[in-house]
Amino acid sequence: MRIVLVDPLAYTPPYDHSLAQALGEKGHDVTLLTSRFPHGRAPEPNHYGREELFAPVSTRVFRRSPLRLAAKGLEYAPSVARLVRRIERIDPDVVHVQWLPRPELDLRWLRRVADDRPLVLTAHDVLPRRRRAQPVWPDVLETAERVIVHSHRAVEQLVELGLGRERIARIAHPVFEGEKLPPPEGRTLLFFGLIRDYKGLDVLLEALPEIPDASLVVAGDPVDPVPKSADPHVEWRLRFIEADEVSALMTRAAAVVLPYRQLDSSGVLATAIGYGRPVVVTDVGSLGEIVREFKAGEVVPVDDAKALAEACTRLLEPKTLAAAAAGAKKAAKALTWEHSAADHDRLYREVRR
Repeated sequence: MRIVLVDPLAYTPPYDHSLAQALGEKGHDVTLLTSRFPHGRAPEPNHYGREELFAPVSTRVFRRSPLRLAAKGLEYAPSVARLVRRIERIDPDVVHVQWLPRPELDLRWLRRVADDRPLVLTAHDVLPRRRRAQPVWPDVLETAERVIVHSHRAVEQLVELGLGRERIARIAHPVFEGEKLPPPEGRTLLFFGLIRDYKGLDVLLEALPEIPDASLVVAGDPVDPVPKSADPHVEWRLRFIEADEVSALMTRAAAVVLPYRQLDSSGVLATAIGYGRPVVVTDVGSLGEIVREFKAGEVVPVDDAKALAEACTRLLEPKTLAAAAAGAKKAAKALTWEHSAADHDRLYREVRR
């Protein structure tokens, strides 16, 4: 089967790569249409092809410039034209869209693509965070023959929005498998990944003084402004963390903390579990579902620094930490890309015309 995966602005290269590779290993002809990843190196394609055809100037020349957003705007129309032409030339059996840069504008080309071939959409964000995109989101969902989400909660959210349950597929976010590490120990917490306001770093910094003898490593590219903190127990690594640096961070970490305010799934959670590290997460999207199901750590309410401090304190107790690490390993064995590719394969065959 010819499959085109679309992530126009390379929002999640590790996810795109892992899914494309797993589908390619099942014998499918897979092409990922995307852009240059603006924050670091993207994984090298294996068993699939990758074409960086969206926003070629703004993602290369203006990566860190204030002119980047303006350049993106100017590039949008020609990028869409290239994208649609390339899809037509490939003539795939299925087009699977991972992300949309501007749903309020993307709806037009989505409908054009969907007129000629099955369109599948993964709603990594069940509801768009940008206000301008929210009114058009039901129309975007209706354009797809199937909408994939990562949590049971997300299924119910889309049903409440009016999408037919039969058109929604829940496929759990697989784990990014890491190398085998020694069991977690100590009292070092890790906040990892691109730093955005919605990820709640400010709540973790507020909670940290109430976690006895704990230290915190903050490692990631500050896409949004970073909360100020002079706490000597915080080690800052404010830059993009390349893939070959992750193992050392995970080795030091007793646990990874994700105090997110909103999100349906998380590559950071998938990475932490892949390295066998326990986690503390807020009860948003699939995060709490996965942690509860596999007993891989603690789940706390959103924006509750006191609850977060108490959960981290409990988790850092040696027996609790060891039990949660065992849960993380169990999750890693269950949530594989091979299983995910099989689920995607079944869905593609359902919608294939």
